[in-house]
Amino acid sequence: MNLRCTALMAPILLSLLTAASYGQEGIAGFGPLDPSPPKDMTTQQMIEKFAAREEIFKKAREDYAFRQSVKIDTLAEDTNKVDGEYQQVTDITFAKDGRREEHVVFAPQNTLERVMMSPTDLEEIEHRLPFILTTQDLPEYDVTYLGKQHVDDIDTYVFDAGPKKLEKGKHYFKGKVWIDAQDFQIVLVNGQTVPQDTRRGHEDLQPPFTTYYEQVDGQYWFPTYTKGEGNLHFAAQDGALSQDVHMRSTVKYTDYKRFRSTSTIIFNGQTVQDATPDKTPPASPPK
Repeated sequence: MNLRCTALMAPILLSLLTAASYGQEGIAGFGPLDPSPPKDMTTQQMIEKFAAREEIFKKAREDYAFRQSVKIDTLAEDTNKVDGEYQQVTDITFAKDGRREEHVVFAPQNTLERVMMSPTDLEEIEHRLPFILTTQDLPEYDVTYLGKQHVDDIDTYVFDAGPKKLEKGKHYFKGKVWIDAQDFQIVLVNGQTVPQDTRRGHEDLQPPFTTYYEQVDGQYWFPTYTKGEGNLHFAAQDGALSQDVHMRSTVKYTDYKRFRSTSTIIFNGQTVQDATPDKTPPASPPK
């Protein structure tokens, strides 16, 4: 989020929605964290296994149509009520020739006044909120095993993930990742995009976020809901006071429907995978 030059507000105190709270006893739905290592494989083997599964998930999600609903609010300091809002609902669909398309089906007037959407925010919604960590991504990340944890009805392995180094022009995820102990796919992440651009007058900030995943078609854990909330601090400039903006964002991914399916063919002893479109494209989700 970039700051808009409008009426100033005094700094506010806000408890951020961060990953630090998750994984601790007493949080609803979260059991105690057991730091003992797994018995049947090394932690490195676990990391490589779930990264390989995430590679499959990444390719599979490209074959699904779905609806993406984004809402970003700023909240007033004195009343904690919404004083500006950005909304957009987009259907991710496929043309008859199989090309992936985006159709904006709902976009009311943007009423954000104290911040404005930046290209980084749009990239965040598309790539980092539905976080994945594939085999290709692993060399860029330090991944540390934290332990085993029961979350709701799922047994999970918990990892800490963050970039090994920050390369100019690139953004990364930093936080905690929960992996389903049976399917070895991500079912929950909580963290923040790094680096945050904190240069005075050029701030481009995003709040910490949590993304939840649900099983689709009995085999893939797809992102379905993201919530972010935080107090974005903008430094003083041009003699004005610094200001903090309380921001809340939600992104929903719904109506997943497979368009293309992958068939496996054995030819001369070798496996060949060929992605082909289903007979009919999916109907547009209800408006």
